[in-house]
Formats: sequence, structure tokens, C-alpha cells
Amino acid sequence: MYHPTVARLTYRALLGRRRAAILFALPALLLIISAVIRVMTGADDETATTVLGGFALATMVPLIGVVAGTGAIGPEIDDGSVVYLLAKPIKRPTIIFTKLIVAIGVTVAFSAVPTLIAGYLLNGNSQQIAVAYAAAAAVASIAYSAVFLLLGTVTRHAVVAGLVYALVWESLFGNLIPGARTLSVQQWSLALAQKIGAEGAISSDVGLPLALVLLIGVTVAATWYAGRKLRTLTLAGEE
Repeated sequence: MYHPTVARLTYRALLGRRRAAILFALPALLLIISAVIRVMTGADDETATTVLGGFALATMVPLIGVVAGTGAIGPEIDDGSVVYLLAKPIKRPTIIFTKLIVAIGVTVAFSAVPTLIAGYLLNGNSQQIAVAYAAAAAVASIAYSAVFLLLGTVTRHAVVAGLVYALVWESLFGNLIPGARTLSVQQWSLALAQKIGAEGAISSDVGLPLALVLLIGVTVAATWYAGRKLRTLTLAGEE
């Protein structure tokens, strides 16, 4: 299910000059903000929760997911180079699964790891806040990568659609409208953070069992449908 050559090409595409600049910029900004806050105000659990929840998990993680998820396949479809990949004797689900693994790896590296470091900068992992948000960022990275990889296979405007979802649904509606929170990857991942953190330190509107079911369900469904759409794209190209 994992093809090293496809993975190498995908890594090369994701870590190109333009995308790498975006991938490095957001974590760098988080770390700078965290360091400045720690110097100015000292260690504070409430501030750490606000920064890690409000910026890292709600904004940085989905944006990096957009870049990695859509960038794993979208550009190849846009410029037609995917035809050369599909011409190889590689199963379509293998292509999708390999690209998903790469997108997850990149998203986790550029979101969960900086979130952990930022948490330690902000309050030294008091009440397990740094570890909790890093774990939430990691599981959210998996779901976001699958969803945005799917967008990359179904529309040529995947980046725009991904940004609308990340900034409007997750960051705006997901934080303001109670009903929308239940259908938010951010809230699902917060359920895990709530379980890891000290009692009362972090809250989520979704229970952990339901959150895990939804995270797994969305990831599996998005990956399966992306593989199906790639098969359709092959048939269309052959016709």
C-alpha cells in the first residue's frame, strides 16, 4: 500500500520552495509569539491554552493541512503530470494511500511538533497542556490531510475550498456556533486534548468516544473516496 517512489516525488513537491516557505512561516510565527509572551508575562496556563487552542489548533494546523493535503496531488492533476503517474503499474489506492502518509507526515512535523515546543515555551507543560495540544494537533493532522487530499482529487479549486473550510468553518463557525462545533475536526481533536490535560484545563463540546469514531470515519471515508475518484480520472483520461 506504500510506494517509495511516489512518496519521494510527493515529498519533493510538498517541500518545494513556495510551499516550504508557507510550511515554515506558520510554525515560526507560533514559536516567536510564544517566546515573546513568555518573556513579557511569564508562565501562565490560561494564556498557553488561549495561544495553543486559538492559534495553533484552530488556525495553524488546518492551514498546514490545506498546503500539505491539496499539494500532495492537486498540482499534478492541474498540470496533467498525474497522467504519467497513472500510466505506471501502481494501484490507484496505493497512490492515494502513499500520498496521504506523506501529507500526514508533513502536517504532523510542521504542526504537532511546533505546538509541543510552543507549549513548553509558554508554561513548561504545566497541567500537561503542551502534550495535550500536541496530541490534538497530531490527530487533527491525520483527518485534515485526508479531507484536503480528497479535495485535491475532486476539484481544481482545492486550495480555495480548503481555505474556506479551514478559516470559515473551523475558525469562525466552529468557535461561534454550538451546532457547528460538533462537526468540527478541531473539536474532535480537542476531546483527546481534554482527556490528556489536567481536569478543567481544556474543554471540548464532543465526547472522546464519539470524537474518535468521527475522526476515524472521516479519514477512512475521505481516503476511500479519493481513491475512487482517482480511478474515475484514469478512465476519463483513457477515454
